[in-house]
Amino acid sequence: MKRVEILSPAGDMEKLKVVIAYGADAVYLSGKTFGLRAGSGNFTHGEMTEAIAYAHAHGVLCYITVNIFAHAKDLETLDGEILFYKEAGADALIVSDAGIFRRIRALCPDMEIHISTQASVTNAEGCLFWYEQGARRIVLARELTLAEIADIRKKIPEDLKLECFVHGAMCMAYSGRCLLSNYFTGRNANHGECAQPCRWKYQVSEEKRPDEPLPMEEDDRGTYLFNSRDISMIEHVPEMIEAGIDSFKIEGRIKGAFYAASTTKAYREAADAYLSGAFETRTEWKEMLERTVHRVFGTGFYYDKPADKAQIFAENTYLRPAFVAGMVTGYDRARGMAIISQRNKISEGDILEVLSPEGYFPQITAAGMLDDKFNPIVSTPRAEMTYYLPVPEELPLYTFISRAGDKDQARKV
Repeated sequence: MKRVEILSPAGDMEKLKVVIAYGADAVYLSGKTFGLRAGSGNFTHGEMTEAIAYAHAHGVLCYITVNIFAHAKDLETLDGEILFYKEAGADALIVSDAGIFRRIRALCPDMEIHISTQASVTNAEGCLFWYEQGARRIVLARELTLAEIADIRKKIPEDLKLECFVHGAMCMAYSGRCLLSNYFTGRNANHGECAQPCRWKYQVSEEKRPDEPLPMEEDDRGTYLFNSRDISMIEHVPEMIEAGIDSFKIEGRIKGAFYAASTTKAYREAADAYLSGAFETRTEWKEMLERTVHRVFGTGFYYDKPADKAQIFAENTYLRPAFVAGMVTGYDRARGMAIISQRNKISEGDILEVLSPEGYFPQITAAGMLDDKFNPIVSTPRAEMTYYLPVPEELPLYTFISRAGDKDQARKV
């Protein structure tokens, strides 16, 4: 069987380098305009040129999101942006708006175009329509079951690829087309500026008693009637591949590098294990994913409709089971110490978990730390400080260390 693509989020240059180190086959990223994640760092023209060159040097493809629903004023600068993406070496553009699609076709007829999940493609006829226009990949709507995806695969050409989300946040609106953010805050979700009002608490007021609002009680944490679970399909990788999905997409351009690393590593290893004929859900994969910032996990629409299992409603908001302490930026062989860029404070005696691009490492006890002047320290209080940590063996670049024991505490908060 052919290798399934692991497509990882690259919200900025650091995340791009991290997911490449952790096994991504392709990354998706955005410029400062036309993408649906304005809250992400995103890339200037100079940064994007550098990012694409870096990815290509490591054998990784770069897909650029151009998936806003465009108004007339947006089109004023569109042509120049499209031509820049072509010049920079983008491998494909991700599009939802038919007008943007048309401009790309006119300006860059050879540019590969992927149809965004925002286009809400839910059937084979829709896939064939876009194929006839020149698209060669469909990012299917998240509202499809695996059985429906398998049926679509049978009815479309082999060279039309299917991409589906396997992990990350789900939107409570159909294919992400929510109007709440624009209505409440003026931040247009379909221009990448969503304020996530679906995560807010709400009250009900009766027409004749507007001054007596009633809370919509769900649990002791509050009310989140719109709040969707995060999707996690790590245990169902075989079924995803057998359904004919060509690319596993991981959501999360606005999430941290630790999240991007953990998800990329887990799904890379799971997909490779299945294709080698030795798939068995490993405890390490589930633990990696559980330690990221996330909401309660579910399987989205792949197996159940919302009415069947209430899967689109979470019991609470974000879980934060691990606090990332730092990332390895080098190794001092003479001292046997990892060089760490600080992310959160650790202190002498803390037990640290290790997440590495290569293999698995045992826990480390923080002891004998030095600052960047090689002075002994007992903690790392300064944001983004560089410090040295004794380790039993060399840790690769982009290895993350996080405080152990936070998982159980986070669930009680």
